Amino acid sequence: MKNVETGRSRHRTVAIVGAGAAGALVATQLCEASVRRRTPLELVLIDPAPEAGRGTAYATRDPRHLLNVPVGGMSGYPDDPGHFRRWLCRHGDEGVADGDFVSRYRFGSYLADTLGQAIIAAREFAAVTRLRTRATACDWPERGGRARLVLADGRTVAADSVVLATGPAPGGGGWVPDELYASGRFVGRPWTADGPVDLGADVGADVRAALGADVGAAGRGPEDGPRVLLVGAGLTAVDLALSLERQGRRVHMVSRSGLLPRRHALAPLPPVPAPPELADGAPPPGLPALRAALRRHLTGALRRFGDWRPAFDGLRPVTARLWQGLSDDERAEVLEREVTLWNVHRHRMPPATAEAVDRARAARRLRISAGRIANVAPSRDGNRHPTAPLDVTLTDGRTLPVDWVVDCTGPGLRTDCGDDPLWRSLLDGGLAVRGPLGIGVATDSGRLRDAEGRCTRGLFTLGAPRRGELWETVAIPEIRTQAAAIADAVLPAPPPPPARPGATVRRPADPFGLPVSTHSEAAAAYAGGLRRVLAMRAGAAEEFARATALDGGFALGHAALALLGHECDAGTDVPRRLAEAQRSVRDRGDGRERSFVEVVTRRVHGDGGDEALVAHLRAYPGDALALSTAVPTIAFSGFDDLDEEFARKLVEEAAPAYGGHWFPTSLLAFLRQGEERYEEAAELAVRALEAEPASGHAVHALAHVHYESGNHAAGRDWLDEWIVGSGRTATQRAHFSWHAALHELALDDAEAVRRRWATQLAPAPSDGATGAGAGARTGAGPGSASPSASASGRVQGLRALVDSGSLLWRAHLAQVWRGPLPAADVLAAVSGAQLERPTRAFGALHSAVALAAAGDVAALRRLAHHAEQADEVQREVIAPLCRAFEAVVEERWDDAVSGLRSVRGVLHRVGGSAAQREVVEDTLLYALLAGGRCDAGRRLLEERLERRPSPLDRRRLDQLPVPPPG
Repeated sequence: MKNVETGRSRHRTVAIVGAGAAGALVATQLCEASVRRRTPLELVLIDPAPEAGRGTAYATRDPRHLLNVPVGGMSGYPDDPGHFRRWLCRHGDEGVADGDFVSRYRFGSYLADTLGQAIIAAREFAAVTRLRTRATACDWPERGGRARLVLADGRTVAADSVVLATGPAPGGGGWVPDELYASGRFVGRPWTADGPVDLGADVGADVRAALGADVGAAGRGPEDGPRVLLVGAGLTAVDLALSLERQGRRVHMVSRSGLLPRRHALAPLPPVPAPPELADGAPPPGLPALRAALRRHLTGALRRFGDWRPAFDGLRPVTARLWQGLSDDERAEVLEREVTLWNVHRHRMPPATAEAVDRARAARRLRISAGRIANVAPSRDGNRHPTAPLDVTLTDGRTLPVDWVVDCTGPGLRTDCGDDPLWRSLLDGGLAVRGPLGIGVATDSGRLRDAEGRCTRGLFTLGAPRRGELWETVAIPEIRTQAAAIADAVLPAPPPPPARPGATVRRPADPFGLPVSTHSEAAAAYAGGLRRVLAMRAGAAEEFARATALDGGFALGHAALALLGHECDAGTDVPRRLAEAQRSVRDRGDGRERSFVEVVTRRVHGDGGDEALVAHLRAYPGDALALSTAVPTIAFSGFDDLDEEFARKLVEEAAPAYGGHWFPTSLLAFLRQGEERYEEAAELAVRALEAEPASGHAVHALAHVHYESGNHAAGRDWLDEWIVGSGRTATQRAHFSWHAALHELALDDAEAVRRRWATQLAPAPSDGATGAGAGARTGAGPGSASPSASASGRVQGLRALVDSGSLLWRAHLAQVWRGPLPAADVLAAVSGAQLERPTRAFGALHSAVALAAAGDVAALRRLAHHAEQADEVQREVIAPLCRAFEAVVEERWDDAVSGLRSVRGVLHRVGGSAAQREVVEDTLLYALLAGGRCDAGRRLLEERLERRPSPLDRRRLDQLPVPPPG
């Protein structure tokens, strides 16, 4: 025999037998682990199928063959549940939701693509070899040696570890009468990957070969079309029946119970957790107690929700433990008495599939019977049924004339069922032993037990072969978890190098001296990204992405990208980056890095992020990215409770760790202006700008100082000079242009406002991908090259709402903008979710402003409805604000004034600056004057002029009728 040489024998070699879903998921995890752990790996995939990831389950091209689990449950990663949905969105299914059901072929494409991407990303560390053949035997001569796999083509593969991802065993076929075998009209496997790739839109290669001659009969009516008997009524039979029925065949199903899988709910409810007596930590009940507890659990859900499904779904996390708590006799009893009821409720049909089955049954093209095959004989009425050569008699006495009988009874429970030569060699050689009741094999966390009960070799399996021990182990949610565990066992994280007495481990550091767990080149890229974040310069996300490309296991790089994506709409896959950060920091991260990843995790999930951030900064005050996150500025949203005084104290406490660096000075400048300490804010901002002229935080602080002080002409000129000079690479140029436009608006310069809109603030239509992050309370941040503008310089995403939409509405209210408002351009630059389902109140405020500018009352009502279902601030501030804006659009001035006044006192809760929130006051002034309340309008204008000089407000005040004396 010829050995398969991969060329790098000094590296660990892992052979995966089977490249279907389970094998692809293990291979993906191993490739990614090799990158994170910087561990060389030789990976050999052994499977005759033409494409990895499909197996037999996901090879069918019939679009009606749907996954029986909704999209939200089919991610290939246990720590990233939305990964499959996001893949679909990137590959043509933009509107897909977690509760949708997609074709099985699409899922196979997802698995193949995910594996392919993992192989490409791991090419520096993992060499992957694909062998299109079968493994027929395995032996392991010595416990300390290597496995030897024998292949069907005569070659052998030596491996340090072997993963047996062989999938479900074929059914044993013990029920099949000899006469049926001999008839030549029996199809034993309804699905197979042995045929060509283009299997057509229906069934497996052997079924097509057998049934192909009768395709011409598709034009017959339901009573005289070709007849097919499917033995079994599970999901396989349902899919096959739909394909055959489409060809014009009459399909009859027969199973012992005659029960079809139940259907998924159109609007599923969340799972109801298992009761305490069945939950983790409770002693395993015996079978009678288990039956009683399950009955109470299910009936309780029925009484409460009118649906048993939430209770059934809530059992999934504890099913394996409950199964393991039963004795072998009790397990055998469950298989005899309850397994059918369990299967039809647990493995359900998608709603669309169930409706197709109902239509076929109503048209009498599909019939279902309870029973078994009692007898098979040649047809006795060849004249009536010339294409039905068999008469099949069922146990209820009926005789069915059929053309073909197809075994749809499902997989076998014995791993060596069907005389699989590989499993037979393992069992005969003592490298594996059968599992409980002879089902599957015995394992310890996926590692095979040998005949001596030990797990000393690198033999692993997952999925169906573990069914005897786990029972529920064949679905993707279980298989993906097992795949990750096998990757950790096969390729464990390297331990930290032992420290010599008195020696220190030297690591690269960030710009402020904090060590980072990566190599120097990746550390340099990370430092470059950090400097750009602190200065609010473009390109931070690119630098962080370069750091992770140089070191795929660099936790801080992934965490920084997740943070920018969440807070700053940086166009990155936030859940994916967060999952990578969590995996990487477990492999090789110090206490500071683990703490920072936890901070980012909590902020993304909205789960105690403020508390984690404060604790982190108290422990690591020199973590500049964390400190920047804590302060509510143009870049980050800061604390949810908007306690700027607390943020100031935190910055002051942390400042000594930076040794006089300009960064904390720039943050303090911005916080001081928020406290209306304008002179001190200006002094701090100037000091920071002297050290770093591009410091965006310092410029932002000065912009507010100029505006609130009424220095409109000087403020505009200074900003314009900075924007084209030191700020030419700033990430927030649109926001700085908005500040300049506010000065022009206050100066009552209509032409300047329109010119700035046209050149710097007119939005660009979005491609719909800008709404994923939408987290920042004060707008997009330093994420991408320019997250606030497209390549053409046009504003898009959240910045289009916060800056462009706000300015447009304010210009309209001040009667500076004459003619129709181009509000449609603002709406087109924002995703629908960002506009009508914003995650934060600050974004919701500006959505309401933009919708009012567009005159879209229906969308304002939808936004109000969303706000009423959202967090407390949206319920108490945004919902009434939407109704007030609706009244403005409909010119119901009394309602508008009342509504706008009601929110003025609590408007600070939405965040942002006073200058941004002033748009509500502008709207109130407009409603007062339009409604004829000139006295109230006069008082408000006088209050505004006391705050700051404004030629616009002076003109409006002068145009009001003079009140009568006395």
